[in-house]
Amino acid sequence: MQATSYTYDSETRSGSVLLDDGTPVEFDAAAFDAGGLRLLRPGQRVRIETEGQGEALRITLVTLATL
Repeated sequence: MQATSYTYDSETRSGSVLLDDGTPVEFDAAAFDAGGLRLLRPGQRVRIETEGQGEALRITLVTLATL
């Protein structure tokens, strides 16, 4: 699934993305580290992997989206 980077804190390596429907979803350091990224800027398109649904939706991986 793809989303847009919304926030990112380099100290905690956590942040949030906006799904294409505008829903914000937070990610933790484990999801950021799983993607192998070093930095993330607001507005970048990212690919995410998730678990769960609705309120239990959790991001397990964040990486840059490539064409």
